[in-house]
Amino acid sequence: MDTREDTTGENVRKLKLDELNRASVEAFKQQKKLPVTVVLDNVRSMHNVGSIFRTCDGFAVEQIFLCGITGQPPHREIEKTALGATQSIDWKYFTEISEAIGELKSSGYKIVAIEQALNSVMLNDFQPLNGLKYALIFGNEVNGVSDEAMKEIDTCIEIPQFGTKHSFNIVVSAGIVLWDFFAKAGCRL
Repeated sequence: MDTREDTTGENVRKLKLDELNRASVEAFKQQKKLPVTVVLDNVRSMHNVGSIFRTCDGFAVEQIFLCGITGQPPHREIEKTALGATQSIDWKYFTEISEAIGELKSSGYKIVAIEQALNSVMLNDFQPLNGLKYALIFGNEVNGVSDEAMKEIDTCIEIPQFGTKHSFNIVVSAGIVLWDFFAKAGCRL
């Protein structure tokens, strides 16, 4: 009997670190990736940047583009939450988001803002197409995705929300969206 399937009683236990079968950084860099680039558009918090590196590592994302005021490794505050993911995830910095979007478009990426916007597609209704690469833009913690970036997107995805705040922390948003992409397209990894 597989004890991981039985969720009751004494058959459930936490796995030990040596049972997690973690890939080395070198092995991770060689493995197949989710066809996604995460773009951070003027993200202020270094802790958020580090956490997104760690989340991208967890979902085997191709790369991260850091734009504008978004902090760059190496930085103590980023490393505090990234826990080494800045070594495993490829990243690149752009002073202007338009430069990042231009490079992504020329490389065949579909540009997607994660934002509350007119005519956005709800995440649960969005289906990534097989064979396409996606660039997911996450915006500033206060102002969201910049107007400059919104003019360049192919589509906009909105995370359905039902509370009074109508906003998630950027790291929570990235986790939700990346999990959704992985669940819908990850079986092709």
